[in-house]
Amino acid sequence: MIYKSIADRLRIQLNSADYNIGSPLPSEVKLANEFDVSRMTVRKAIDLLVNWGLVVRRHGSGTYVVKKDVHQETMNLTGLVEVMREQGKEVVSEVLEFNVMPAPPAIACQLRIKIDEQIYYSRRVRYVDGKSLMVEDSYMPLKFFRNLSVAHLEGSKFSYIEDECQIIVCGNYESLTPVLADRQMAKLLNIDELTPILRITSLSYSDSGDYVNYSVMFRNASEYQVDYHLRRVHV
Repeated sequence: MIYKSIADRLRIQLNSADYNIGSPLPSEVKLANEFDVSRMTVRKAIDLLVNWGLVVRRHGSGTYVVKKDVHQETMNLTGLVEVMREQGKEVVSEVLEFNVMPAPPAIACQLRIKIDEQIYYSRRVRYVDGKSLMVEDSYMPLKFFRNLSVAHLEGSKFSYIEDECQIIVCGNYESLTPVLADRQMAKLLNIDELTPILRITSLSYSDSGDYVNYSVMFRNASEYQVDYHLRRVHV
């Protein structure tokens, strides 16, 4: 359905930094020209946005953004649960796998530990307000977290590391790559196969210089926006 595809593209646009709450959408005529479709197709696409609660039509005025999907502005390192709670959203983490395993060479290299050293491996699906937002594969050295459990992973991992283990996370390295969802990832994220998603690798380190967590995350790009506010340091 063409109008569904256009609605998805509009959804991504209005979740970008180009739109704020209260911003007007372009006219139906302009959107029809932009997407090279009829006004009726555009109208049906906007109907979907209205049904999703993202925009509202105002008679004689136009269509306006009233809500965005999950949004995060990054100035400091914060966990997903912390960010979403600040926005009044509910985060639920479903742990699909959790076990202790010997670190394979690639993971040992990331965590700066010995090959075959014991690590925790976990796979979680993170839901925000009932929508599957992210699949996270996580690797943590067992020597730092002797009592890590499924219950901890169902909550905030940052809270467990800092509050219970008294390890201060002071930095994080991230790498972002666009990829297409394979069959398994599409099923977990409840999206169509080959939908563009974001692959993020994250390596967290403590104030003592130890690498305490390496994660590979797959995020539903249409449901999640991150704005980075980076400051330039002048020496």
